[in-house]
Amino acid sequence: MLKVLLSSLLLFTSFTGFSQILEDDFEGNSTISTWYEDEALMDINFSNPFIDSSNPSEAVLKYEDAGGLFANIGFDSSSAILLDQNSTFSLKLYVLSSELTGNQTNQISLKLQNRNQSTPWSTQSEIIKTLELDQWQTVSFSFSQDEFINLDSNSPDPLMRTDFNRVVLQLNGENNTDQVIAFIDDFYFEGRDSEDEPGNPNDPVYDELVWSDEFDTDGAINTNKWFHQTKLPQGDSWFNGEIQHYTDRIENTFVENDNLNLVAKNETFTDQGVTKEYTSARLNSKFAFTYGRVEVRAKLPTGVGTWPAIWLLGQNIQETGGYWDNEGFGTTPWPACGEIDIMEHWGDNQNYISSALHTPSSFGNTSNFGGQIIQTASTAFHNYVLDWYPDRMVFSVDGNVHYTYQPDVQNDETWPFDEDQYILLNTAIQSIIDPNFTQSTMEIDYVRIYQESNLGISEVNSEVKLNVFPNPAQNQTTIHSPKEALGQEVFIYNLLGQLINNFVLRSQNTSIDTSNWSPGIYFLQRRGPQTTETYKIIKE
Repeated sequence: MLKVLLSSLLLFTSFTGFSQILEDDFEGNSTISTWYEDEALMDINFSNPFIDSSNPSEAVLKYEDAGGLFANIGFDSSSAILLDQNSTFSLKLYVLSSELTGNQTNQISLKLQNRNQSTPWSTQSEIIKTLELDQWQTVSFSFSQDEFINLDSNSPDPLMRTDFNRVVLQLNGENNTDQVIAFIDDFYFEGRDSEDEPGNPNDPVYDELVWSDEFDTDGAINTNKWFHQTKLPQGDSWFNGEIQHYTDRIENTFVENDNLNLVAKNETFTDQGVTKEYTSARLNSKFAFTYGRVEVRAKLPTGVGTWPAIWLLGQNIQETGGYWDNEGFGTTPWPACGEIDIMEHWGDNQNYISSALHTPSSFGNTSNFGGQIIQTASTAFHNYVLDWYPDRMVFSVDGNVHYTYQPDVQNDETWPFDEDQYILLNTAIQSIIDPNFTQSTMEIDYVRIYQESNLGISEVNSEVKLNVFPNPAQNQTTIHSPKEALGQEVFIYNLLGQLINNFVLRSQNTSIDTSNWSPGIYFLQRRGPQTTETYKIIKE
């Protein structure tokens, strides 16, 4: 039976799938409309002064550095620039030797930046290529194959970044007043699939809030929802060389001003016959679940050596002192129980957060991870989200997806994620803790878990259901309607809820021209006398 989503329950549809192309031939074929100049002069419709077999184009971009210290040109992308092993930037370039001054190296730099930062250059990644003069040449830049420079050495590999949205081009270096005139043509880049584009039309819609803590009562935490895990699992220590005691004291965990405060402290504390110099807290949720959407709005602590995390473990884990092991559920060792790290943050890499999976096939220093730069991770609240589907995990911050885990082979080794997991919140202290550290707090506004509601999905009787094919569609799709649906009205909306078409079903087969639709997800709504039903349509 076809599952039909009620229109009011489309909030958490998830996405996957379309590559990004950035190109400009400066003759009208362009996906770039935001070229800018910075301490330079630029003409994006300049007659090609050197037409030859290498570049017969009639129009090119003229780049003129008349002596600006940091002269460059560039453009902004409306969506994130996502790289993979095969992503290459390419362009044609001609540099005039007769217009050069000074003794700078003849080179071109391509820089990727995040324009949303107050200093976009501060976390840029750059590739520099040397040039020949007085000839057209094709220059390519690959962040997987070429040597690159991260201006901030703590920045992750560019292929892991999801925050790039600006491309900068610079001739013959910076911090000099030497002059350059060059001509650029046929800029081209094709990025990896965007993970926040439309995906599987059969994905569940996680629309029902099944468990949450809004932390709206000051004082101690709600022990009906949370368990303080304090027992040392390795006799006198925690895992991973951590050096803290986890406590159940209100000094380390309390609710104030509608926020959970999880406080890591530098203090001498003795428990279980062991004295340590740091305390913190580790909470286990008393709720476990399979599949759904987890949202945690949090502001992270600071300090080299702090290690806050928002994560999940299998309810079946064998772990001394854990809530579910105490309750008799512990049957499976780690990592066979599965671990889902929604957010990890290390104080020695302040502006970077990571998500990861630990399974029998890859654990500890796992290969299954991804992350993004969050400049305000410790000064502002951000929404850390996991969408857990039967076939994949999707991790995002504030709606920006940075990692999807979807193994080609799904078995106990790669996917121990078909059984209940529970939430953990903690801040560990590493042995590299800053000697001047006193205390820092992870603040959490809320924890929410959504799942698919029974009311949100209805099975449509085969006598009245619509059939939409092909789906996904390219230039056309067809609605096959039973006789009972004839005369009823159909509305088609995009993801923003904007109406793009509506009509009355006059025949049992109605063709829809989708050639002008942008790639993405759309909703087809049939309004009957007693029911309203909504179907997903994917446009490729």
